[in-house]
Amino acid sequence: MIKAEGLRKHYGDVEAVKGISFEISKGSVVGLLGPNGAGKTTTIRLLTTFLPPTAGTASIAGFDIRKQAAEVRRNIGYLPETPPLYPEMRVDEYITFVAKLKGVARAELSAAVEKAITRCSLVEVAHKLCSQLSKGYKQRVGLAQAIVHEPPLIILDEPTSGLDPAQIIEIRRLISELKDKHTVVLSTHILSEVAENCSELIIIADGSIALSGTMQELTAEKSLEQLFLQAVFKRKSPDSSPEQSAQVRQ
Repeated sequence: MIKAEGLRKHYGDVEAVKGISFEISKGSVVGLLGPNGAGKTTTIRLLTTFLPPTAGTASIAGFDIRKQAAEVRRNIGYLPETPPLYPEMRVDEYITFVAKLKGVARAELSAAVEKAITRCSLVEVAHKLCSQLSKGYKQRVGLAQAIVHEPPLIILDEPTSGLDPAQIIEIRRLISELKDKHTVVLSTHILSEVAENCSELIIIADGSIALSGTMQELTAEKSLEQLFLQAVFKRKSPDSSPEQSAQVRQ
């Protein structure tokens, strides 16, 4: 589903992503975990073609992010940390608008919008303006626009950021329901999000991959918190020996 090869991104003299490579297979639910500023969001923006890579490339569902950006976008549902809503539109109007942009056939449009609204528990607010919604409902609308065209890959960037506990539980429920039909990449710095939802893990620290593998394998002897702290600390520590670094990467 995703194959990244040597992805790099420079902002002037700052290298935000440092030649990362990884593969994500179809049907996986992968946690992209890392501290704030680690390079998670930049990596996602490269994969979703919002930013061009400085070097390297990646393919999504067989389409190259450099050469076939339009096809890549059609195969992705993307929820950024701040949902890209139009405040002057009603919820149902906005989701219909996105569905048309994503190429949903006219004959299937009404059913697709209704399904997305229902799955994301938006029936009660479907005729409200997006500007009138709470943050929790805005996140749900953002998720609805990401899934309305039934993409094979869904990428969620900090989907529970700024939500209260009840809203977090609701968004987690929605993410759980996506597992059966979609490949999901969940970018977050919250360990519990990954522990509850993900079958595979990629930890990014300082623009590089510090650790990757299945949750079952990685957490067989250590907790997720221990793995995360060790991986991030080893990546940042200038005193780490090559042997220690190799252990972290296993």
